[in-house]
Amino acid sequence: MKKARVIPVLLLRNGWLVQTRQFRRYQHLGNPVTAVERLSEWAADELIYLDITQDDGYDTGRSDLGHPNRQSFFEIIDDVSRAALMPITVGGRIRSLRDIENRLARGADKVCINTKALAEPVFIEQAAKEFGTQCLVLSIDVKVTGAQRCVMAEGGTRATEWEPEQWACEVERLGAGEIFLNAIDRDGMKTGYDLDLLATVSTAVTIPVIACGGVGDWAHFAEALERTRVDAVAAANIFHYSDQSVVLAKRYLCERGLNIRPPDVLTGFLAA
Repeated sequence: MKKARVIPVLLLRNGWLVQTRQFRRYQHLGNPVTAVERLSEWAADELIYLDITQDDGYDTGRSDLGHPNRQSFFEIIDDVSRAALMPITVGGRIRSLRDIENRLARGADKVCINTKALAEPVFIEQAAKEFGTQCLVLSIDVKVTGAQRCVMAEGGTRATEWEPEQWACEVERLGAGEIFLNAIDRDGMKTGYDLDLLATVSTAVTIPVIACGGVGDWAHFAEALERTRVDAVAAANIFHYSDQSVVLAKRYLCERGLNIRPPDVLTGFLAA
């Protein structure tokens, strides 16, 4: 049986790691490469690395801490790929096939696409044909508007006419290999995943679905895996505030009897 994955999400804004709340509020968390090193040591299954920068400003230099200055996202990807011991999905500001090629060449295993796919759905088909479905992750950001859920573009600022399950089926048809499903209203709120959204989308498609948005407790991971058909659970903020956070999450899920990968670091931790 296929094992469920536990995936930390790192959000990069102008070169720095940030915490978000409902895609609006940003809190500075520090150097992005240091976080990747920690998550690698704690044996995360994969890593999703999203650039949410709105301009071209990147500056990670901190002479007091010995951090080298990086002035482009590609330089940061180089650093991250060297530090990571797990597969990396890189997303943000992808507008062309060349953008995908550049990220894969820098060490990304997969790319995550959102706005470009909504603007030009044929781009999914073109990317899948050029690079293969296995490296193509479609990010679907969802916001509740009135009584309906709406797929959002441009970092959650522009509503589209798509409903989540309809868009999920369409991206699967066009060649997406995986879906990264994020509930904007739950982002940073610590109230748990939108389980109805996860259940609706994960039953509508056959490709893997990654759940994201709202985790504030390890139990929220278990709820998604036990009550929906998602293939992976992802979160950003919760992994930054405790030592061995990925190990703790996996320990909890193992104790619940869920089918996850218990790496060597986890085996020793469980025995302690």
